[in-house]
Amino acid sequence: MPSRPGPRDLRASDTDRERVVAVLSEALADGRLTREEHSERSEAALTARTLGDLAGLTADLAMPDRQPLRLDGGQAVAAIFTSAERYGRWVVPASMTCSAVFGEAVLDLREALLQDRHVVLNVYAFFGRVRLIVPAGVEVVMNGTGVIGRQRGGTMRGLPEGSDVPVVEVRGYVVASEILVRTPPRPRRWLPRWRRAPLT
Repeated sequence: MPSRPGPRDLRASDTDRERVVAVLSEALADGRLTREEHSERSEAALTARTLGDLAGLTADLAMPDRQPLRLDGGQAVAAIFTSAERYGRWVVPASMTCSAVFGEAVLDLREALLQDRHVVLNVYAFFGRVRLIVPAGVEVVMNGTGVIGRQRGGTMRGLPEGSDVPVVEVRGYVVASEILVRTPPRPRRWLPRWRRAPLT
């Protein structure tokens, strides 16, 4: 069985390249890069093949949580007496852990890159909240164990068999906490013309 490529070895998309070029242009505008440096890095960004090639071009221009590409997304997210979030363009591994103890953790997958079609999210929440935001086309299955807690927003009751649909499976333990999943609103059903006409 072939090994799964690491985040740095994943192929870059045109959108990934555009994100990096935008940061480079901002750095040129405020004087953090010279014209020569901007030209050199922009050319490297536009010809980059992998996410790893792109990541190094902005490493010295923004803090890790402000990078246009985040390749450390596999690290655990911990909201202990505080809040924590993961958002933007980041690589979601096949399995990751999220903890919320008297805090709130937010995982936004709308621009994320799933490394596997079946992602297991291990959640451990104690008097906390975990919010999961997923894009259209990604299903969520709730398989966690809760005590005086809530798990809302799952889109499927069980794991699909032999399906190519991306699925995030939520496991773990929830004590006096809640896990909330938010997905894009589904299209409204067609209504007869007379039902849609505004009142006069």
